[in-house]
Amino acid sequence: MTIMFTGEAGVATYRAIALKHGLKLYADTGMKPNRAWTPTAMLRTAGQITGKTYKRGQYEQAIADLTAWINANGSIGD
Repeated sequence: MTIMFTGEAGVATYRAIALKHGLKLYADTGMKPNRAWTPTAMLRTAGQITGKTYKRGQYEQAIADLTAWINANGSIGD
């Protein structure tokens, strides 16, 4: 199966999916996906996508909100 993300909506969806998995990695293991994606930066970016504000440690809430945003925007969800 091949999936292609095109245009602004596609890029936003891909960004949300990548961020969701990065947050999950950090929440489960404490590992940052890369040096730029600190926990604070990931939560701030999740807030930009979902329109919500997250406090330190609210990784599961951000993951749930990103999943809802991805599903609402007609994506495959994972």
